[in-house]
Amino acid sequence: MGGMMIMKERILQVQGLRKYFGKNDNRTKALNGMTFDVLKGEFLGIMGKSGSGKTTLLNCIATALKPTEGKILLDGKDIGAFSDRQLADYRGSRIGYLYQEFELLDNLTGRENITLPMSIRHIDEEEGAARLAELTDYLEIGEVLDKFPAGMSGGEKQRVAAARALILDPEIVLADEPTGALDTQNARVLMQKLHGLNCEFGRTILMVTHDAGAASYCSRILFVQDGYIFHELRREFPHESQKNYYERILAAMAQLGGSADVF
Repeated sequence: MGGMMIMKERILQVQGLRKYFGKNDNRTKALNGMTFDVLKGEFLGIMGKSGSGKTTLLNCIATALKPTEGKILLDGKDIGAFSDRQLADYRGSRIGYLYQEFELLDNLTGRENITLPMSIRHIDEEEGAARLAELTDYLEIGEVLDKFPAGMSGGEKQRVAAARALILDPEIVLADEPTGALDTQNARVLMQKLHGLNCEFGRTILMVTHDAGAASYCSRILFVQDGYIFHELRREFPHESQKNYYERILAAMAQLGGSADVF
């Protein structure tokens, strides 16, 4: 019985994932046998230097890339075996993706950008309006719903992008360097919002970051080097402060290869 409970808690399982680019002598091993689970409701961070395989990993989970070997299971089902229709459903509504550069459509207003996934998937208008209202309120983006991206600040764009990633109520949110294009203040606001989505709304978030400040909002961090995981940090809830956790992250980064800015 206990075993059943544990199985239920794993929302995502990455098993022996390998991704190679190129042929023979020129082959690069972007992922070199990566195995880990993402538990339902956790905020998991992935850290590592540039070129360590972090974005490749997210792209495999998002099915933008096909792994060379290994499996990715969502709720116990192998996404590599999905039919075209299952894949479209997976990409469309079971995962939400938050990009570093926002990826908003310039010719659409904030509201239109956010609701675009709903119109593609023919979501009931009333249900959609209720979701939009809840996210607008939580992410504090009411003032920019009728603006075009050109009239928004970086922080506003990223919060609009977050609303778009969340509008279909995905099981897991993939965030690729979500603070990468933001200044410190906007980065902090965004991270507080993501942290709240995780704690208050129980969202499962998998975030790639090179920033220790952003990572300090995670409940657990996997450090990646040369395409595999070689270190893990967990925040010791409830007694460990975020500041102390942040300092442990910095120490781990320093130990794993020099200065923090090469991350």
